[in-house]
Amino acid sequence: MIVGIGVDLVDISRFERALERTPKLLDRLFTPAEQVLKPHSLAARYAAKEALIKALGGSDGVHWTDIEVGAEPEGRPVFVLSGGTASTVSGRGIAALHLSLSHDAGLATAYVIAEAASSLPPSQSSLAESMADRRISSLDSADEG
Repeated sequence: MIVGIGVDLVDISRFERALERTPKLLDRLFTPAEQVLKPHSLAARYAAKEALIKALGGSDGVHWTDIEVGAEPEGRPVFVLSGGTASTVSGRGIAALHLSLSHDAGLATAYVIAEAASSLPPSQSSLAESMADRRISSLDSADEG
């Protein structure tokens, strides 16, 4: 069951200027593995971290450097969580985080979907089934008419 969705958009050149003006941002926002990346990749990772915070519903218990954006062997971006952030995410019952990144026209964007381990609660599950039955029933009626 989806429990949160987050999106963030970052102007890459503006982000690069912020890093130049305030070099300490690198240490505050990024893990050592991320700090070696180019500005457009850092902007996308910043967007991913912001989108994650939005998907979680706030930043309580979340620390920037506890969130690393890595990649699976086939290139798909993934979150690597540690410390308090990993505990916070686990404590909220989130079993999976889905991440998509994109760069275009000087912008970096990230989308995050937070998914709980459990399925719909029984009351919502039966409501969903009832609505699905009604849709099928109305489609059958339309075919007969």
